[in-house]
Amino acid sequence: MDHIDRKILVALQSNCRRPIAEIADQVGMSLSACARRITLLEEHGYIDGYGARLSAEKLGYSMTFFVEVSLDSQTEAALAAFESAAIRRPEVLECHLMTGDADYMIKVAARDTRDYESTYRKVIAALPHVSRIQSALVMKTVKPWLGYQVSEAS
Repeated sequence: MDHIDRKILVALQSNCRRPIAEIADQVGMSLSACARRITLLEEHGYIDGYGARLSAEKLGYSMTFFVEVSLDSQTEAALAAFESAAIRRPEVLECHLMTGDADYMIKVAARDTRDYESTYRKVIAALPHVSRIQSALVMKTVKPWLGYQVSEAS
């Protein structure tokens, strides 16, 4: 990957709906050469996919929670059962295996406290092997995640 590939990645990450012709102009390439580079970046796994960032607020999700979950066992079977169940739940926006006191960190969006209570009881507490749940409400998102830094070291 060279500096032009990095410029292409930055352009796509900021707006993947941008026409390839516009990206090609921005990085100083022909349309066909830029399209080939994008295809190679996809094939080599630098681009996992394309999607839209939806507005949680417009969809009615006014609250975001980060939820620490500890399991009653850290066996491979218990971890696999938890992960498999978490993956299937649309209420679980993200799920990360963690170091530290909790085994997992889950991100959940809720419409209000009643909605979160329902998700807490019917989804999170019902996941296999859950022994402890600690929730934290996001009061304000200061800097939302918009993508990875693409530098020469990448």
